[in-house]
Amino acid sequence: MSLVYAEIEIGNPRESNLEKITVKSLVDTGALMLCIPEHIQIQLNLEEAEKREVTTADGKRHLVSYVGPLQVKFQNRSCYVGALVFGNEVLLGAVPMEDMDLIVSPSTRSLTFNPESPNYPHALVK
Repeated sequence: MSLVYAEIEIGNPRESNLEKITVKSLVDTGALMLCIPEHIQIQLNLEEAEKREVTTADGKRHLVSYVGPLQVKFQNRSCYVGALVFGNEVLLGAVPMEDMDLIVSPSTRSLTFNPESPNYPHALVK
């Protein structure tokens, strides 16, 4: 299966004077978190909340910054999340995708709205 990318907008809700950044993000349903490169942390003036240990696919462990909050937008949906500062591209993981009720369409290999809730994000809270 080929990689799936989606255009998302990332902003710092604490600093509305800063321009939001539109980026091409790698969509990874096997990852949980939003990951951003350091240059995006700097551009959005995101404060480090703490350090977190992450394990990558090769089994290596890394100590990275956890920053936030960030507002993430995909088309007309948005969520607020923290992000790990790691890597050289934005990675959109399952947590923000679930929050915005998004899925990866296998037929088009694209990020899209859950067809069961096309107008508003749905959340299961029971």
